[in-house]
Amino acid sequence: MPTDDAPSAVAGYFAGGQTSSGKTSGIDKITFADDSKSTLSATLTTARAYMAAMANSMVAGYVGGGHDGAAISGIDKITFPADTKSTLSATLTTATYYLAGMANSGTAGYFAGGQDSGGVVSRINKLTFSDDSISTLAATLTSARYAPSGMANSGTAGYFGGGTNSASTRLSGIDKITFSTDTKSTLSATLTSAKDFLSAMANSGTAGYFCGGTNNSGHTSGIDKITFADDSKSTLSATLTSARSELAAMANSATAGYIAGGSDGSYLSGIDKITFSADTKSTLSATLTSGRASSAGMADSGTL
Repeated sequence: MPTDDAPSAVAGYFAGGQTSSGKTSGIDKITFADDSKSTLSATLTTARAYMAAMANSMVAGYVGGGHDGAAISGIDKITFPADTKSTLSATLTTATYYLAGMANSGTAGYFAGGQDSGGVVSRINKLTFSDDSISTLAATLTSARYAPSGMANSGTAGYFGGGTNSASTRLSGIDKITFSTDTKSTLSATLTSAKDFLSAMANSGTAGYFCGGTNNSGHTSGIDKITFADDSKSTLSATLTSARSELAAMANSATAGYIAGGSDGSYLSGIDKITFSADTKSTLSATLTSGRASSAGMADSGTL
């Protein structure tokens, strides 16, 4: 029976993206209790794609950067569980798109990499949740890159994998940000192939997953798993429903991860679910409001 302090409205969110009709500002919500989809009345400040998102679970989610016809530096905040939108006074260091995000829930979120008016960047911005202020880490990504993806073992470390560097070379490396010191190291494990426009999500405390993306042979459907205990990489036998890139992901930690939308030559609306206990894949009957690519995912998993 629920207690008075049980988490309410535990859900994941997919925001923005590029559709066949243009960019969208809409935010779809997946309620974890029944995997149903609803659409928020709140929207992003502008219709946009190529942004990043992350969440301070039980408090708020954040969508930063992107492109709405021009690069964006602003950060929208979705307050849980009311699902209202505000815009922070703090902004990214520069207007940036094709960036990645992840969070140490309860403490801070991180936006990394991407492209701005000066080119491809290696910068990592840190958003401190207590006052929604922005700072820039002394640590940077191993190389400047755009279209990587990020996920986190909350309380311990965050990971940024893949992307394309300033020489237009796709990358397989995975950088690790240790939260206690905000220092960067690079895993000896790598993605199965060098790829960009992938997505990532995590079962915090256990493992993170890098999904789909584009490698030098085209779209991919594979899912790489990083086991947090030793930062080793394995590849799931389960795959995405179709090979795709520019997809979005988020997770109900300890239960399942969700991978939505993307492009396989067409804009997709389907949502794949990875059940963490067995690393099996199913597909939700619920779909995104419209087929879309380059949206951003975040989740209120009901725990820090």
